[in-house]
Amino acid sequence: MMLTLTGIDCFYGNVQVLRGVSLQVAAGEVLCLLGRNGAGKTTTLRAIMGLVRPRAGRILLDDIELTALPPHEIPRHGVAYVPQGRRLFSELTVEENLTIGLMARERGRATLDRVIGLFPALMERRRQIAGTLSGGEQEMLSIARALCLEPRVLLLDEPTEGLMPSMIATILATVKALKSEGVATILVEQRVESALHVADRVTFLENGATRETATPTELHADPSLLHRYVGVGLRGP
Repeated sequence: MMLTLTGIDCFYGNVQVLRGVSLQVAAGEVLCLLGRNGAGKTTTLRAIMGLVRPRAGRILLDDIELTALPPHEIPRHGVAYVPQGRRLFSELTVEENLTIGLMARERGRATLDRVIGLFPALMERRRQIAGTLSGGEQEMLSIARALCLEPRVLLLDEPTEGLMPSMIATILATVKALKSEGVATILVEQRVESALHVADRVTFLENGATRETATPTELHADPSLLHRYVGVGLRGP
């Protein structure tokens, strides 16, 4: 399985925000998108989901052209999106939020039990109102709801933002576990060390364009790309 973006141009009104974005992510691979604020990372994820319509280029999931589909059809092909800010149904329970996630691809109780089993804290709170959960628990619920699609592709936008270290570790461990299940993940992440901990490859975006791609090993050996495109280095041992 391969998700491929080729020459994607996107606009908000008359303002161009993506310029010829091209990238690939394969089954069982984690691709991290890094770049400064406004580089186009979130818009790239929104374009994959059909929430921003490209004016040029193609997005293919194997031989399925996602750019030809309405947004509500894209999750049915196994593409799940966890947006920044979680966007849960805050007045519903944990289990009700997850049940809504099951509907997109008509999954059942077995899927729900498997997904909630990945997050013991959610299992204990399955009847709790989502809006009363901690920030970390809400992020876990948002990811769990996406996993109820049994996705082939998972798009994560800043999943560790504002979380305590223990919650960050849980989320990163979940991303790593999904690799063994063949899930292709595109991760937008501001925490460089976290990104390099789970990524197979890192693609840098600048001014709405894909610039360079490197492996974490290459970036640890030579962090100059991090300085150039993100403005940060790596902490020492």
